[in-house]
Amino acid sequence: MITVKHLMMISISALVMSCAPKEPVKYLALSFDDGPNLTTESKMLDVLAKHDVPATFFVIGNNINEESARNIRRALEQGCEIGNHSLTHSMMSQMDEAQVKAEIEATSGLIEQITGQRPKFFRPPYIDVKPEMYDWIDLTFICGKGCEDWVATVGKEARREGIIANAEPGAIYLLHDFDGNEATVEALDEAIPVLKEQGYVFVTVAQLFENLKCSPDGHTMYTVVPDGRK
Repeated sequence: MITVKHLMMISISALVMSCAPKEPVKYLALSFDDGPNLTTESKMLDVLAKHDVPATFFVIGNNINEESARNIRRALEQGCEIGNHSLTHSMMSQMDEAQVKAEIEATSGLIEQITGQRPKFFRPPYIDVKPEMYDWIDLTFICGKGCEDWVATVGKEARREGIIANAEPGAIYLLHDFDGNEATVEALDEAIPVLKEQGYVFVTVAQLFENLKCSPDGHTMYTVVPDGRK
């Protein structure tokens, strides 16, 4: 029999639980370099749709054409975002100011034509930078945690384990969806459920900054976004 005393105990217990400090959400952001294409990237989008997670795609301007633009639009429809990965994927530290700005503007312009939005984030090819580039490029620089998935001899299992091992709250993953990089697609298909079981929530890079209330520093290249709520 439920008595008034029991009801009071249930009410007090519920109140204590509601007032208890909550663990911060463990956010992760997946990101992929070197698209767009209609081969490996299409399979990557299939995996993201299967697991209902978004990502950020850093695209190369010279890879954008009428056909490959379809996957940029598809990514947007799936809740993903598009970032700038330069026009030619060259070593930008060896370029002068005009050349760097031309690479960025050309690619941002192509992205805007397709999406209607200017990109907010830039990943330097080969993570090759020099200090002046932070003044020349008005985008937030993004690096990320990888699993050597650009190396053909690193197999699916090693990539999967690397993705899982590199997980931490606020982390950005630097992965690749270039043509033929199927091992990363397969590795991520297996790693995402594991990370979800560990309590991680997948967001875009923009959502990562927003959710953690972190204002980007124009002279920092981010691999992990600090939690500004603390």
